[in-house]
Amino acid sequence: MKHIEVFIVDDHYMVIEGIRTLLQGEQDIELIGHASNAASCLSFLKNKLPDVLLMDISMPDKSGVDLCKEVRSAYPAVFVIGLSTFNQFTFIEAMMEHGASGYLLKNAYKEEITAAIRDVAKGKTYLSGEAASTLRNGAHEDSPVLTRRENEILRLIAKGLTNPEISEKLFLSLSTVDTHRKSLMRKLNIKNTALLVRYAFEHNLL
Repeated sequence: MKHIEVFIVDDHYMVIEGIRTLLQGEQDIELIGHASNAASCLSFLKNKLPDVLLMDISMPDKSGVDLCKEVRSAYPAVFVIGLSTFNQFTFIEAMMEHGASGYLLKNAYKEEITAAIRDVAKGKTYLSGEAASTLRNGAHEDSPVLTRRENEILRLIAKGLTNPEISEKLFLSLSTVDTHRKSLMRKLNIKNTALLVRYAFEHNLL
């Protein structure tokens, strides 16, 4: 039986030892090494490539997001699983967008860790239950809080209505509509109407 070779990048020794202990009894998974920072990880990869890389997203010399992108670009055969204490939409999305095949929280059970390693080694994607839930719902939690009126105006902008048309529809003055539009752009850090429309679609506001 071919072993799934796993490498860990994490600057917490207890995490590395914990995972090592969890994997010891698995016949098809072999831990071939670990690194405490991005530089050591990249140095190791020059000589040997694991099948799966368990990668902390917070390291002393480089973020896991940046390291993930670098590893996936240089070594596309190496699959990356993000490993973190952070169950936040922005972290999970960033790792997945930069090439990670999975995301685990550091409180994951043995069954989750081994399932993630096996699935990702087959080219599948694996998200822990909590991470999957956060990806489904977390965008709304991480987004700036919009008022009821701002949401209402955003939906009308996304439908193509102009400021005068919104003013007439909602019985608001033109200056009030303009103020709300500017507030939306400021809160969401968006610079034009096209991006406002995209935001509305991505956040299921239509």
